[in-house]
Amino acid sequence: MKEKNPVLEAKRYVDNARTILREKAVKEDRYYQDPKYVKMAGHTAYTGILVALDLFFGVKGKGRKDVHWYKEQLATKDKRALKDFISAYDLLHLAMSYDGNTDSEIAKLGLTRADEIIQWVEQRTATC
Repeated sequence: MKEKNPVLEAKRYVDNARTILREKAVKEDRYYQDPKYVKMAGHTAYTGILVALDLFFGVKGKGRKDVHWYKEQLATKDKRALKDFISAYDLLHLAMSYDGNTDSEIAKLGLTRADEIIQWVEQRTATC
C-alpha cells in the first residue's frame, strides 16, 4: 500500500472542512445556520494542521501531542508560525469546534491560518 503524503493529506482535511461549511452548514448573510457542521469543519481543519505539524516534527504513531507541546516546539523554530498556530487553535479548535461559532468570518480566517501553517510545513519539508 502506498504511503500517503502528509502535506497533501493535511490539505485534504482543510478542503474537506471548506466542503462541510459550503454544503452542510448553509451560510445565510454572514452566518452559518447549523453549528453542528461548523463544529465538524473546525475540527477537521484543525486536524489537518496537526497532520502537517506531525510531519514537520517527526511525530510517529496514532496519539496526538498536547497543544502546549506544539506551541513549545514552534516557539523554538519560528515565532510567526507560532502566532499562526495560536490563532488557528483559537479560531478552529476553540471558537468553531467547541463553541460552534457560526460567524463566517471566524471560519474564513481560521481556514486561512490552516493554509498558512500547512504551506509553512510544505516549504520546510520540500527537500526531505
